[in-house]
Amino acid sequence: MFYWLMKYVVIGPILKAIFRPWVVGRRHVPKTGAAILASNHLSFADSIFLPLMLDRPVTFLAKSEYFTGKGIKGWATRMFFKGTGQLPIDRSGGKASEASLNTGLQVLGRGDLLGIYPEGTRSPDGTLYRGRTGIARMALEARVPVVPCVMVDTDTMMPIGQRLPNVVRVGIVIGEPLDFSRFHGMEGDRYILRSITDEIMVALQRLGEQRYEDVYASTVKNRARPPRPEPVPAQID
Repeated sequence: MFYWLMKYVVIGPILKAIFRPWVVGRRHVPKTGAAILASNHLSFADSIFLPLMLDRPVTFLAKSEYFTGKGIKGWATRMFFKGTGQLPIDRSGGKASEASLNTGLQVLGRGDLLGIYPEGTRSPDGTLYRGRTGIARMALEARVPVVPCVMVDTDTMMPIGQRLPNVVRVGIVIGEPLDFSRFHGMEGDRYILRSITDEIMVALQRLGEQRYEDVYASTVKNRARPPRPEPVPAQID
């Protein structure tokens, strides 16, 4: 009920009226049954507009920070993400990554749509970066298709670090589902997982014609951070 109110009565109509989002290829999203929606990630707004523009609910594994923000913006973000069924996850790696994967498999096990950003984080500059193999493992373990989705101009609407959005049209391009049934039972093979992930990223690149770089987005972000200042040794007189 809360999901219906948020999407169709409260926030959804307002966002549609302001940003006039468009969709191409909505027919490629399965009408029933579990599937993974694999999307590029340009902006915080991606997790809002993709579920908003589809007929079926989509559960994203959203970073936990989206549920802990302060002030009016933090409250509104938290309410929207909870209202649309998004799940907070810890992205610190290790056991947290395994827990996130299991959470995603639970969503797929219910026969629902699961939204995933294979890059693992937002692109810092609009480039499409190397995908992480968790998506391939989920697709094989759950035995579900992967539907490539490309977000368009959400980074222009809401650039990283900007507090208020620019009023521009945003779009979504959805491609044909990718079938990896030929690899069922091979989810323990890291070379297969890498091959599947790369195939997904190629589909995204062709669909959105983004520039692609075969490096992780997190690596690029770390390179851009200024180095920490060296500690000044204590002076001994």
